[in-house]
Amino acid sequence: MGQAPLKKLSPFSASSKRSRSLPSSSSPSAPSPSPSPSPSPSPFLSGSASTRHSLRQGSLRQGSLRQGSLRQGSLRQGSLRQGSLRRGFFGARTMSSHIVGYPRIGPKRELKFALESFWDGKSSADELQKVAADLRASIWKQMAEAGIKYIPSNTFSYYDQVLDTTAMLGAVPPRYDWEGGEVGFDIYFSMARGNASAPAMEMTKWFDTNYHYIVPELGPDVKFSYASHKAVSEFMEAKALGIDTIPVLLGPVTYLLLSKPAKGVEKSFSLLSLINKILPVYQEVLAKLKSAGARWIQFDEPALVMDLDTNQLQAFSDAYSQMESSLAGLNVLVATYFADVPSPEAYKMLTSLKCVTGSGFDLVRGTKTLDLIKENFPPGRLLFAGVVDGRNVWANDLSASLKTLQTLEGIIGEEKVVVSTSCSLLHTAVDLANETRLDRELKSWLAFAAQKVVEVNALAKALSGLKDEGLFSVNSMAQASRRSSPRVTNASVQQAAAALKRNDHRRATEVSARLQAQQKKLNFPALPTTTIGSFPQTPDVRRIRKDYKTKKISEIDYVQAIKENIQKVVKLQEELGIDVLVHGEPERNDMVEYFGEQLSGFAFTLNGWVQSYGSRCVKPPIIYGDVTRPKAMTVFWSSMAQKMTKRPMKGMLTGPVTILNWSFVRNDQPRNETCYQIAMAIKDEVRDLEKAGITVIQIDEAALREGLPLRKSEQDFYLDWAVHAFRITNCDVQDTTQIHTHMCYSNFNDIIHSIIDMDADVITIENSRSDEKLLSVFHEGVKYDAGIGPGVYDIHSPRIPSTEEIADRIKKMLEVLASNVLWVNPDCGLKTRKYSEVKPALSNMVAAAKLIRSQLDKS
Repeated sequence: MGQAPLKKLSPFSASSKRSRSLPSSSSPSAPSPSPSPSPSPSPFLSGSASTRHSLRQGSLRQGSLRQGSLRQGSLRQGSLRQGSLRRGFFGARTMSSHIVGYPRIGPKRELKFALESFWDGKSSADELQKVAADLRASIWKQMAEAGIKYIPSNTFSYYDQVLDTTAMLGAVPPRYDWEGGEVGFDIYFSMARGNASAPAMEMTKWFDTNYHYIVPELGPDVKFSYASHKAVSEFMEAKALGIDTIPVLLGPVTYLLLSKPAKGVEKSFSLLSLINKILPVYQEVLAKLKSAGARWIQFDEPALVMDLDTNQLQAFSDAYSQMESSLAGLNVLVATYFADVPSPEAYKMLTSLKCVTGSGFDLVRGTKTLDLIKENFPPGRLLFAGVVDGRNVWANDLSASLKTLQTLEGIIGEEKVVVSTSCSLLHTAVDLANETRLDRELKSWLAFAAQKVVEVNALAKALSGLKDEGLFSVNSMAQASRRSSPRVTNASVQQAAAALKRNDHRRATEVSARLQAQQKKLNFPALPTTTIGSFPQTPDVRRIRKDYKTKKISEIDYVQAIKENIQKVVKLQEELGIDVLVHGEPERNDMVEYFGEQLSGFAFTLNGWVQSYGSRCVKPPIIYGDVTRPKAMTVFWSSMAQKMTKRPMKGMLTGPVTILNWSFVRNDQPRNETCYQIAMAIKDEVRDLEKAGITVIQIDEAALREGLPLRKSEQDFYLDWAVHAFRITNCDVQDTTQIHTHMCYSNFNDIIHSIIDMDADVITIENSRSDEKLLSVFHEGVKYDAGIGPGVYDIHSPRIPSTEEIADRIKKMLEVLASNVLWVNPDCGLKTRKYSEVKPALSNMVAAAKLIRSQLDKS
C-alpha cells in the first residue's frame, strides 16, 4: 500500500548512450573477445548533464582526492592508467588491480532518493533508470581513470544482489502472481517490499555485516528460467562507454546455501539438490555474456568461508565441473571474502577447480589463509589478494601491505598476484572528499571507497616496480600520527575496562522473581502491547533537527518543537490503547549516531552513508579512540515524556554491542575492549534514567547476532564478551526496574541460549517476516522464563496487516509461550514508515491483543 502503480517492464535495460573510449580492463592473457554486438536501442539512456554533474562528487579524479592521506600529485589523470604501465615502461612489469565491488547508493545517496520518489509515485521508471545508469557510468569511469585493470559490472542493484539472482533464475514465489517473462519492477519490488495482497520475502543479514539480503524461497517444484538479463545488459552498457568489465554473479552454491525452504516445503529439504536445476540458467547467462564479448567472469562464493561439510564442498566441485564447458573461453575468478577459507579441504577444493583462472581471498579478515597459500598455490593461477579492507574506513598501511604482496609474489611468481579489496566496498562509505568537517589529522587516518580504489592501484603500481615514494611517505606519516596521537588513548578508561573482566556482572535476583516484582508495581494486562522505539521521522521532524543543527532556530525553539512532537506521539499511543509507551525519538538522527555524538572517542561524517537494505542507508560513526560519557544523553527527553502520561514510558538506549557493530571500529585494539568501554558509558546512562524515575528501560542489541564470527570455533568467545557487555549496562538496577532489549532481522535460533544468558526481563525480537522461524526453537523445547515479544507484523513493508492476521500470529505464539510472558509488538521501530501506515497497523495490533485477551479470560 502506498506504492505507485507499477508497469511490467524490466529494471535491467542497457543504456545505449556512448562516450569517449577509456582503457580496457581485459587481461593480457585473456582470450580475444568476440565481436561486440551493438547495444539494442533502449529508452533508458544515461542521465542529464545536471545529474551527471552531481554524480561527479564521488569521482576518483584529481580534484576529488585532495583530501586525506593520498597526495594529489600521485593521482594525475593518466599516471595510473593501464596503458602507461605495460612491460618495458621504465622497466616495470604489468600492473594488475581489481575491485570486488563498489557502493551503489551514490556519493550523496542519489539512488535512495530516486527509489523513494519512484515508490511514492512522484517519478517514473524511466527517471529511476536514468539515475541508475548515471551512477553506474560514473563508477566505471572512475575506476578506469584511476587505472583499475579488472573493473566489476553487475554489482549495482536496485535493492539487493541476492534478489537480483532470484530474478535472474525466475525463482519468484507464487504469491506474487508472476506470469513469466522478464522480471520487471512490479514483481521485483513486491518481492522486496510486499504489496497490498502479498507480504515481502524474508530479509536477513548478509553474513556478519549490517547489509541485509532478501532470502530466496525454494522447493522441489520451483521452475527456474532465465528471467532477468541484468548481468548482460550492464556489461554491454559499460562496453558502450568503452570500458571492458568483469561481470559478477553470485555463485550458484552460495545462492542455494543462503536460501530457505519455501512455505509448505519440509524443513529437511536439501536446497543443494536444486543445483542441477539452476545450473542451466547460469550456463545460459554465461553464453550470453560470451556472445556479448565478456572475457572474464567473477563468481562470488563467500559461503566458502563457512564451516562446510563434505557434501557441501562436493557440491561446489560438482557445480563448477558441470559448468566447465560453458566457461571455456572465459577467464574465471572465484572470489571468497569475510574470513579465512576454513580448512585445507575447502582450500584444496577451491584451488583445484580446473576451469578457474584466479582465486580471490580476503587477507584482512582471513590472515590464516596466507599459510595455506604459502604451502601450496596452483602454478599458473592468478591470486587476487584482498589486502585493502572493504569493511572499514582506516587508511591502508601501504608499506605493510606491499611487504605481504611481495612475499606472495615470491611464492607464486611474478605477475601472478592481483592487488584487490578484501571484499566489496559496498560496506564502506563512498568518498572522503565529501567530508568537509573532519579535522585534518583524523582525515589523514581514513580512506573511503574512492580512496581505497586509489590505494589498490598504488599498491599494484608499487608491486610492478612503479612505487610512488612520496605517496608511501605521506601514508607512513599518517600511520605514525595515529599510533602516537594523545586523542586515541585514555589510560583511566583502559584500566577500568580491563577490570571489568574480573566480574560477570549478573543481577542478584532471578528473572522470575524480578518479573513478579515488576508486575506488582506496573500492573500490566495479559499480552501487554508496546512498540520498539521510533515513530515516523516526518519531513517536519527532519527539518527541525536540520534547522537547529545549522542554527536557523534557537535551542528554546528546538526543544519546544521536539516537545510538541513527543506530545503528539504520546497522545496517539494513549488513544490507540498501547500499554507501554515510547516517546518516538524525534530528537534522534540514528540509533547509533545519536549516542556516538555524545560520547568521546567518536567522529562523525556528513556523507559517510552505507547501504543497509534497499533505500535504507546508515551513517556509521567512526570510533577512533577510548570511549567515555561526559554527561547524560537521554534523561532530559525521557523524563519530559514520562511527565506527559501515567503509563510507563520506556527509556530508550542503544546497547554497547550494537553501537560497536554498527560503527566503523578502531582496528588498533581488540573489539571486545572497545565494547567494554561503551558498556561502561551505557551503564552510567541506565543509572541516571533509573534515578529520574524511568521504570522501563530498553537497551537495544539489534546487532548482537550479526557480529557472530562465521567460524564456529570463534563464536563462543564472541558471545561470551558480547553478552557480558550487555549485562554490564544494567547489572545494578533495582528488581522493579524492567530491562527490555530488542533484536531484529537475523537468524537467532542458533544463539538462543546466549540470548537467555543476557538476562533481560523482556526481549522483543523480529519474527513475522521470517514466517515465525523464531517460534520453532520453542517448539523444540527451549524454555524461556523472561518476557518475550516476537514481532507480530513487518514494519519494513508498507503493507497493513489485518486484526485477524495479527490475532492468528498471537495464537501461534501462545502454542509455545505462556500468556504471562508474551508481549505484543511490531517487528522493529517505525522510523521509516508513514503515519498513514502506522496508525491503522498499530490499531489492528492492539485490537488483536484485546481479542485474544478476551478469549483467554473466557477460557
